Formats: sequence, C-alpha cells, structure tokens
Amino acid sequence: MQRRHDLDWVRVCAFGLLVLYHVGMYYVTWDWHVKSPAASDALEPFMLLSSPWRLALLFLVSGAATAFLLERQPRSAEVARRRPGFLARRSWRLLVPLVFGMLVIVPPQSYYEVVEQLPGGYHDGYLAFYGRYLTGYDGFCDADGCLDMPTWNHLWFVAYLWVYTMVLWLLWRMAPRALIAAGRGLDKALAGIGIVVWPTLFLGLVRILLVGRFEQTHALVDDWYNHAQYFSVFLLGFLIARSDGVWAAMVRARWVALLLWLATWAGLIAYFVRFADGQPPELLRTAMRMVWGLDQWCAIVAVLGFARHWNPGDSRALRYLVPAVFPVYILHQTVTVVLAHHLKPLAIPPLVEGILLVMVTFAACFAGYEVVRRVAWLRPLFGLKRLPGARTDGSPAMAGSTES
Repeated sequence: MQRRHDLDWVRVCAFGLLVLYHVGMYYVTWDWHVKSPAASDALEPFMLLSSPWRLALLFLVSGAATAFLLERQPRSAEVARRRPGFLARRSWRLLVPLVFGMLVIVPPQSYYEVVEQLPGGYHDGYLAFYGRYLTGYDGFCDADGCLDMPTWNHLWFVAYLWVYTMVLWLLWRMAPRALIAAGRGLDKALAGIGIVVWPTLFLGLVRILLVGRFEQTHALVDDWYNHAQYFSVFLLGFLIARSDGVWAAMVRARWVALLLWLATWAGLIAYFVRFADGQPPELLRTAMRMVWGLDQWCAIVAVLGFARHWNPGDSRALRYLVPAVFPVYILHQTVTVVLAHHLKPLAIPPLVEGILLVMVTFAACFAGYEVVRRVAWLRPLFGLKRLPGARTDGSPAMAGSTES
C-alpha cells in the first residue's frame, strides 16, 4: 500500500497552525483563558484567515485516514480473534489521552483563567484549586457565567473525533452498501465544478440554518452547528478517501479555490469591520453566512489540491513529525497559557513576546514529546503506540495514518 504523504503533511501543518492560532488568541479581543494587556483587534483579520476552515480540514483528513484504517482490518477470522477490535483500539488510543488530559494537562488552563478573570482574583493556590476542579466545583462565576469543571478545553477535538469514529464504524458495519453508493454518487457530483459548488452550498446552508440557533460550545451534547459541519466533512473524507477522481478535481480547482478563498476572506473582514458595533441587515447576514461556507470549503480545496499537486514524498522530518503531532497537540495550549501568564509581569513588547511565545511553546512541546516517546508508561497517555515489539495496529492516535 502506498502512503498518502500529502495528507500527512497537511495534518502536520494544520496542527502547527493551531499552535499559532492559540498564541494569537492571547492578543485578540475574543474571549480566551488569559489575555494580554495589549489585546486588540489588530490580529483578528489574520486569525480570520484560518478560523472558518482549519478544524473542518482536520476532520476531513481524519475521516480519510479512518477509511484507510478500516481498510486494514484483518479479513482472517483467526487473525481477528488474536487482535483487539477496531473500536477497542481506537477507544484506547483516543479516550486514555482525553481522560489523562482532562485530569492532568488541562487544569492549569482553568486555574490561570480563574486567577486572571475571577472578580477579585483567586489566591488559594493551585492545589486548593485542583481539589475543587476534581469535585466539579461550580462557584467560579462572573457576569458571563460559571466555569465548568472538569473540562476538556482544547481536547474537545479528541472527544468529537472518538464519537464520530464510533458513528462511522456503526454505519460501516450496518450499512456498507449505502456508504459505497454514497461514495459513488460523490465521485460524480464532485467532478468538475461540483467540487466547489456542492460542498459550499451544504456548508453555507448549515451555517444559515444552525449557527444562529446553536452556540458553538464544544460541549458535545448541545453543539449542533459544529456537529453538522464537522461530522459532515469527517464523513466526506471517509467517502472520498479512495476516489482518485475527487482528488484530481481538487488539483484542477486549486487556483480557482485559492482566489475565491482570498476574495471571501477580504469580504468577511470588510463585513465584520463594518458591523463591529451594529447589526447588519438580515438579508446581508444570511448572504455572508453563505460567503463563510464558500471561504471554508475553498480553503480546504486549495490546501488539499496544492498538497496533492506537489505530492511531497517521505522524509526523515515527516517520519518524526507524524507521531509527534498528538503529544504536541495535547501539551501546546497549556504551555501557551502558563507561559503567557508568567511573561506578563515582564511587560515585553507584544511583537517580541508573541514570537517568544510561539518559539518556546513549540520548543517545550517537542521537548515533552522527546520525553514521552522514550518512557513506555507515558506513551499511551499521549496517544502513542507501544514501543517496538508490542502488539499494536501501529496507527497514529488521531486517525492520522493516511496510508492508501
């Protein structure tokens, strides 16, 4: 089987972008765990360059990778009896890091959020806070509501990925013919201009119908707009994983998609600047939600189309980065929050401080990965496969094994 190195690189770069985005969250006016004293709207147009599509892209790539993982399931009954089932392996690789993250990695984010944002501050220390965190204390409140604890914060992606994987597995087992038929239908629908038109219409309609009704909470049970967009692209990635025609259509459409993405990005900036302090006409609001869908999908087509066209091959760097992605992802936001809080008293100029935050976050996370990958008992806590010689399926934890 030939490995899809283009999708490996897309996944690595998308998670690298996530680190940059979360450092940026410290400096913009949008709500986040800690905020810079110099926070302003200056960076927000650049944040908007990726915010409509970066997570949808990751879910699509994860859906494609899940197709490759399911394709590798043993066909021999004897082999199948000797190996853990797909559900057990995926649950182990996703839920163990999720629970560990919620108990160990994420709590400092909530602690510094309370220290910085609780009216009057918080002065009882981390251990006292952690005791309250574990017991689900709900008394840390301000005008916007109370802090939910325990929480998964940035690890919501892992929880959603596990749920979507379970749903997809049920479809794969219970309605395989329907999935095959849907894949064949997409081969035809997404040929030519359809590669841009139909997903754009779908994502735009989802935003028009749901974004105003359901707040994006990342809380799983009430997050219906996000489920509608993210599970849809996850399923789409699964269905087109083996479709050479769809990937070829993305390659052909890459330049058009790039231009449309940049044009819609400019339009969204103008829209949000114009109505920053007021309500737009309802018709315009509806139209811009469709523009958001166009931006979202065209960015994905451009990224995947150029990656497929360039077709980057295997390399030593890629073989290092692919397994590093999940541990770095688990660690990065906590590292950024802790660093940002403790750098604040130094009053470093924002430009210098931001670059420093990015560099130290990456350095600390990769240093953490170097420790984790060498310690056998730490590896499953960060989604890594067992050390060589252990029985395992060998797939990266976040459905990132893009083999074909």
